[in-house]
Amino acid sequence: MIGVYLRLYWEFFKTGLFAVGGGMATLPFLQNIGETTGWYTYGDLMNMLAVSESTPGPIGINMATYVGFTVGGAPGAIIATLGEVTPSIVVILIVAAILRSFRDNVYVDWAFYGLRPASTGLIGAACASVVLEVLTSVEKVSQGTGIWNRFILKGDDLFRWHGLLLAALLLALTNWVKPTKKLHPIVFIALSAVVGVVFGFAGA
Repeated sequence: MIGVYLRLYWEFFKTGLFAVGGGMATLPFLQNIGETTGWYTYGDLMNMLAVSESTPGPIGINMATYVGFTVGGAPGAIIATLGEVTPSIVVILIVAAILRSFRDNVYVDWAFYGLRPASTGLIGAACASVVLEVLTSVEKVSQGTGIWNRFILKGDDLFRWHGLLLAALLLALTNWVKPTKKLHPIVFIALSAVVGVVFGFAGA
């Protein structure tokens, strides 16, 4: 069991170390963990994303706690979460100690300039994965099959029309319909959950 705990810490340590740009930027790393360890499926990751976006806390932390608990119980949850946050704590302490001295350093400016597109790319890849999973019937296959056949069409229809209609409806209600655009986001999250349950019972 100690080996499992060490693996949990190491996998989520790497996620916390290289995920630049916030919670959504951790999705490619989390997907890779699922594929290499078998701890969870891509569908599990998408479900956890939905839970994380409707509850407090970034997806990386929530996922570390969730996976750690399912793999190693309460100790596993604590160890995986510690692995996720350790790099951030270390980096923040280092930055806080030296930022005053390097605030106007041109090399530091260049480094941050290079990090911005990296963050954008990670977040964009995460968004593309979510769109493919939720709004289309395109399914990602194993990384080992090559770049040209990493996606397959699952089912007869390319788009999941129920998901597209719900997304369009939420977009309209939150941006253009005056009586609803000022409602708290939790209202739309709750309504979406209800619609998901209805679709599930209807076999959509």
